[in-house]
Amino acid sequence: MNGVTGRMGLNQHLIRSIIAIRDSGGVPLANGDRMMPDPILVGRDSDKVEGLARRFNVERWTTDLDKALLEPSDGIFFDAATTQARPSLLTKAINAGKHVYCEKPIATNLEEAVAVLRLANAKGVKHGTVQDKLFLPGLKKLVFLRDSGFFGRMLSVRGEFGYWVFEGDWQEAQRPSWNYRSEDGGGIILDMVCHWRTCSIISLARSKASAVSAPRISRSAGTRRARSTRRQRTIPPTRPSGSRAV
Repeated sequence: MNGVTGRMGLNQHLIRSIIAIRDSGGVPLANGDRMMPDPILVGRDSDKVEGLARRFNVERWTTDLDKALLEPSDGIFFDAATTQARPSLLTKAINAGKHVYCEKPIATNLEEAVAVLRLANAKGVKHGTVQDKLFLPGLKKLVFLRDSGFFGRMLSVRGEFGYWVFEGDWQEAQRPSWNYRSEDGGGIILDMVCHWRTCSIISLARSKASAVSAPRISRSAGTRRARSTRRQRTIPPTRPSGSRAV
């Protein structure tokens, strides 16, 4: 598990997933056995990684990713580090024969993302990207209502999503500073549009095209503030097999 000292790697993937699965007794299998996760925590800051290992009673941790990838008994590589570094890390893990699972997006540009996907397919490893929003109770209920015909013939769909990202002056910021900067692999479009796109296509109406809006981030008194002005971005159409545009 690489990148577990970060916000998403720690909270969503280590604490709420791996540790939760372990503490609940593992994943039950069809034959009655239970599969128990045995993670090795990987990060650049030895003090932070060791501290997390002690806090959650994880036996193994390291700052040497290359050495960790040589361990044959660890078959899956997970990454939640910075987006800019992800393609090279995934490539390294795939070439080491590991199955890969990572945070979204898998790259900051299409070329690198496609290269990683093609490499994984060529090597025959399993690969996946986090799409947790699809399994939220509200969206699952929305899919049920859509499939049951509750909405009838849908002519158009409008969905709105948002949360307050604090700037750090009167309320402590809940996101690291790089997350606001597109040049550092962050930015609201790169970070969130993949969620909006997936939810709109699969969970809402499988629309021919979707329009999303995002706040404009500007500098003010040495901080980055999210303003309420709306910026429209139209996503190119994708038509899954058997779907209809509405």
